[in-house]
Amino acid sequence: MTEFRIGGRKGFASDNWSGVSPDVMEALRAVNHAHHPAYGENDPLLEQAQELFRQHFGPDSQTFFVYNGTGANVLAVQQLLRSWEAVVAPHSAHLNEDEGGAPEKFTGGKILTVHTEDGKISPSDVEPFLNSIGFQHHVQPRLISISQSTEKGTLYSCGEIAELARFAHQNNMFLHVDGARIANAAVAMDVSFREMIVDTGVDVLSFGGTKNGLMFGEAVVFLNKELARGFEYSRKQGMQLASKMRFILAQFIVYLGNGLWKRNAEQANNMARLLADSIVSVPGISLSRPVQANGVFAVMPKKLIPRLQKEYFFHVWDEDTGEVRLMCSFDTSREDVDGLVHAARRLMQNVDDR
Repeated sequence: MTEFRIGGRKGFASDNWSGVSPDVMEALRAVNHAHHPAYGENDPLLEQAQELFRQHFGPDSQTFFVYNGTGANVLAVQQLLRSWEAVVAPHSAHLNEDEGGAPEKFTGGKILTVHTEDGKISPSDVEPFLNSIGFQHHVQPRLISISQSTEKGTLYSCGEIAELARFAHQNNMFLHVDGARIANAAVAMDVSFREMIVDTGVDVLSFGGTKNGLMFGEAVVFLNKELARGFEYSRKQGMQLASKMRFILAQFIVYLGNGLWKRNAEQANNMARLLADSIVSVPGISLSRPVQANGVFAVMPKKLIPRLQKEYFFHVWDEDTGEVRLMCSFDTSREDVDGLVHAARRLMQNVDDR
């Protein structure tokens, strides 16, 4: 029997470091029998999964399933962009900083970034780029992309999203939402996906699952079917069409079908609040940003960070200031939080930060 090297304690590096939600694992086992049509073609599971998305995003929405978040973001943007057009996004956006240049490679377009402390942008941030419209020497702004929640752990209110959508449409632009953590955002704001995305006027959504308990699989949701025309061919060209589609579909069916998305996000968000309340009791540690979803940003003494990382790994967000990011997952427990806080307090006793 093959032996696997099992990791140690749960960490706080990212919510996609966690394992798979037990309900999702059971769904994967359930469809791992008999044969199913490849690529989801004529598979009843496809209609079942799509119907669940229509229940959340309305009858005019159209959903396509892909492997991963980069694929969802890049293909969503590519669908709405010509090679001489551009995306306007916060500099910290995953689309800009963490897709390895994939958006530029596959769309041929450009990302125009806005530096913002809280990871959010507003119409006034986008407005200066409109000066390029109609000038043939400049790339043409066509799409606004935001993350919900943002890479800084912040949230857009429904009103702020609606304002961006109105601004985009008034200027012949589209609004894309990177929803890698959309479940955490919806739970934190106590709103439905419909209220956050459909009612606000969003055009296309990258709907994430792997950061909230899925093994793999994301979705691209077009809120207007006309915008989705031909997307099935882009997905194939983009190498995001799964042959054994049933393993993606089954996960989303259990995820959306019985409220698993909400329960998992509630646990992650609750643990983030607990962690925020607890970590500040350690001398020398303070919060650097408000906790709005499942991410905790804190400033630690620089000598503490590498020592604490040996016991509970997490990412350093700003080397100069000692700001770190601590992410909570659906499987983060009170014991995990207590363990991190106790370790930080113990290690601080030996830290000379002079």
